[in-house]
Amino acid sequence: MVNKERFSGCTISPHHCRCFEMLTPDERVSMDSHSVKVKYKKGETICKQGALASHIMYMESGLAKVFLEDGVNSLVLKIIPDGNMLGLSSVNSENNTYQYSAMAYIDSEIKQIDLRFFKQMLGQNLLFAQEVINILGSNSVQINGRFFCLTHKQSYGRLADILLCLSERIFRKYDFELPLSRKDLAELSGMSPETVIRMLKKFNDDGLIRMEGKSFSLLDPIRMKRISETG
Repeated sequence: MVNKERFSGCTISPHHCRCFEMLTPDERVSMDSHSVKVKYKKGETICKQGALASHIMYMESGLAKVFLEDGVNSLVLKIIPDGNMLGLSSVNSENNTYQYSAMAYIDSEIKQIDLRFFKQMLGQNLLFAQEVINILGSNSVQINGRFFCLTHKQSYGRLADILLCLSERIFRKYDFELPLSRKDLAELSGMSPETVIRMLKKFNDDGLIRMEGKSFSLLDPIRMKRISETG
């Protein structure tokens, strides 16, 4: 019997990035010498799908969306909060371009690591390489579960997934300032902005959440999880 709880529309995996902890002190110094920190303003493009990949990115602070686009339509794959990485698919020698685009939701700071040096560390530090593989595997499970839910869950379940993800995995608290617009939430949950606005009002009226401007509170996470599971 399939356990429905393991399928979530959440936009980020629960795996914490620990690969840099596996580096020796000398390797950390060397990595710093092959890295630069770049600041991005809200709405600025961090990487462009199809662009030549020259570096791996680590989110020092901020929040970004990762998405696929074809010039007309876009599909959000995940949200990247601080402590997560972008561009790992480029470590594959067959992928010399970024496989997706990324845009900053808020002002963000990213550490750009030279791709050739990153690959060198993969070859010389087994623990570092194993942790990067763990990250890639966890990301794959997360994305698979997300698309299962986007195609099989009803609208309330999909929105509940996103609100739980924001609360528990991204901001890690039930009261926070929500930097995303209603349009952003609609994009994440695969619905129209009008539908999301109507559903948020119902969640608010039912005592599940409280939204006042940018202020967001998840008041009843147990009931919200039940909606997520049955949605």
